[in-house]
Amino acid sequence: MDMLMEYMARGFVTMLSISMPCVLVAAGIGLVVGILQAVTQVQEQTIAAAPKILAVFMVIIIGGVGFVRILTNLFTDGMAMAFNVIPKNDSYVLPPNYYKYTRPFANEMQDKFKTPDKDSFKKMTSGKPGGIGGKQNQNQIYRKAPAVIEPKADLLERQRIYDNANR
Repeated sequence: MDMLMEYMARGFVTMLSISMPCVLVAAGIGLVVGILQAVTQVQEQTIAAAPKILAVFMVIIIGGVGFVRILTNLFTDGMAMAFNVIPKNDSYVLPPNYYKYTRPFANEMQDKFKTPDKDSFKKMTSGKPGGIGGKQNQNQIYRKAPAVIEPKADLLERQRIYDNANR
């Protein structure tokens, strides 16, 4: 648990170290532009927004490689902890043999459909292979499947057949 809290703290520090330069530059530019607007009495919103956007964009371009490096280090440390440290740690949230003494899905896994015995199975079937239902299947006639699948008429042929039938 202490490792998790330490890793979360590192994540917050990483988040602040990446976002803080952008926020500080935007605040500084906003302060300077605000003072200039107060002195000149020009109250236009685009004048304040454009320099902030350009300055934050420049900070991201200049510090982008460093930001990616910080995030990569955090990610590789997290993966190393997740796959190397935590599985070897003895303090699990649940013990490893938790399911040995409990049956978590006991109610859901009950056998609701019991297999029939021989006598009830013979009553259900007609005695023929594949004949379920007794006398119902005795009236069915099985035909041999056609050897060649007959092609259906396409849209133009169907239209011609329809036109010839309506004449």
